[in-house]
Amino acid sequence: MTEKFIMAGTTPMHVADSEHGEKCVVLLHGYLESMLVWDEFIDLLKGDLRVVVLDLPGHGVSMVSSETHTMEYLADCVGLTMEAMGIDRYSVVGHSMGGYVSLAMLDKYASHLDSIILLSSTTSADSQEKCDRRRREIELIKAGKKNTLARLVPHQGFAPENVKRLKDYIEDLSELILITEDEGVIAILGGMIERKSRGEQLRDSGIPHMFIFGRHDHYIPQDVADEMIAADPNAEIIWLEHSGHMGFLEEPELCADAIKKLVIG
Repeated sequence: MTEKFIMAGTTPMHVADSEHGEKCVVLLHGYLESMLVWDEFIDLLKGDLRVVVLDLPGHGVSMVSSETHTMEYLADCVGLTMEAMGIDRYSVVGHSMGGYVSLAMLDKYASHLDSIILLSSTTSADSQEKCDRRRREIELIKAGKKNTLARLVPHQGFAPENVKRLKDYIEDLSELILITEDEGVIAILGGMIERKSRGEQLRDSGIPHMFIFGRHDHYIPQDVADEMIAADPNAEIIWLEHSGHMGFLEEPELCADAIKKLVIG
C-alpha cells in the first residue's frame, strides 16, 4: 500500500492505495477508528481488487476542519479524493459510521458508484435515544473523560465468543480512541446526530448494494436489521453468525468473500 496526502478541495486527506486492480473498492472506517483497522483485511481483497483506504477527517492523521463534520462533508472528502486520484468508478464499503458516509455519497457521487456495501451500519437516522447518547458522549469528551470511551466501546463491538481470542484488536482499538483528537470526536458525533435517513434513496438509486450484519451486534440488534431487510428487497443480505459489530475482524474471510462477490460478480 502506498501512503500519500491528497487534497480533497481544501481538506488534506491521508490515503493508502494498493494501486493495482481492474475494479476499485474504497474502505471507509467507523467512528473512533482510522484506516489502520483495515490493515489485515486489505490483504484479503487486494489480490483481486484495487483497494483504497483513508482517514476520514477528525480520525487518524486527517485534520479536524470544523466544529461539526456532517456526513455530507465527509462524503465530499471521499468523492473529491477519488477524483483527485483519477479513479472514476469504485465501490464503497462503509463500516458503521463509514456506512453513513457511503450513503451520503448518493447525493453527488452516485454516478461513480459501482456498488455500496453497508458493513454493520444502518440506513436510518439516529433515534432520539441514540442522539441523546451521542450528546452525553460529547459532554464526556469535553469533561476530559475520553478514557471512559476507550475502556468501554471497543469491548462492546465484539461478540462475546470473540473477546478473548481478539483481545489484541480490542487493545489496538482502545489506543486508537485515545490518540483521536477530542475535537475530531466531537465533530463526528455532531455530524452523526444531524444525519438523515437514506433507505429510500438507496433503494431507488438502482446501485447494487449489500447489507452485512453480525448476528451478535450490540449496536444493531436483530429487530433493527430485520426492519432494514424488510424495507429493501433489492439488497443482498449477509449474516455473520459469529460476529458482533466488527465482522471484518471477527470473520474476515467470510466478510471479504461477500464483498468480492458483489464487487467483482
